[in-house]
Amino acid sequence: MFFTRTQLTPEITGDIAVGPKIKENYDSYYDGESSWRALGAISKAQNIVDLCSSIPHQRILDIGSGEGSVVRRLSDLGFGEEVHSVEISQSAVETILRRGIARLQECRLFDGYNLPYESGRFDLAILSHVLEHVEYPRKLLYEAGRIANYVFVEVPLEDNIGMKPDYRFDSVGHINFYTWKTIRRLVQTCGFQVLSQVTTNPSRETYEYQYGRKGILKYFIKEYLLSAAPGLACVLFTYHAALLCTASAE
Repeated sequence: MFFTRTQLTPEITGDIAVGPKIKENYDSYYDGESSWRALGAISKAQNIVDLCSSIPHQRILDIGSGEGSVVRRLSDLGFGEEVHSVEISQSAVETILRRGIARLQECRLFDGYNLPYESGRFDLAILSHVLEHVEYPRKLLYEAGRIANYVFVEVPLEDNIGMKPDYRFDSVGHINFYTWKTIRRLVQTCGFQVLSQVTTNPSRETYEYQYGRKGILKYFIKEYLLSAAPGLACVLFTYHAALLCTASAE
């Protein structure tokens, strides 16, 4: 039995805000355009295009855009006619606005949870590598579902054999760790229906940039294992899970 998003959305009282330590981490986190993030955006944007091309995507909101690498890549690919962006980081907003992204209509600061748009404003909301950073992921998912008819989610699958038993905060800022099952159940318990889900390997270019020639070998090993034994692959290595979601039918 599925429940509608409205049935599952709680009556939230009081203020929910980004914690001061996390907010401080991102306030000055972005300082210009990064080659590393631009390379990572190749596969991230391609996953959005692959999963979302068949649904309406004229009006898009990218939530938590960072320095705007994915937005830039989508614009270059001609995906979406009207693209908007929101960020909690002033340095991110300033960086994005300097980039002159062709299809970007605006980039606004927000408080991390309450999206400053009316319900149903967008065809598609994008949460690409955001939920692993968020203290209250369900709150943000509810908001994404409020303002958009479809929601795209991508996270790294870091809950594997390589994850250390104890958490230590670092500047990357990941505080939630997923498997392909736990991210799927998270969106379902927020009242979404998963229309499609894929597990992917980051682009070859990112491995070569990070590890040199050894990175190319690592990329192909992970590609082969994901194809031959996907369950084992996700236990041994970190991949990415991408999901396209919409409200569940009653």
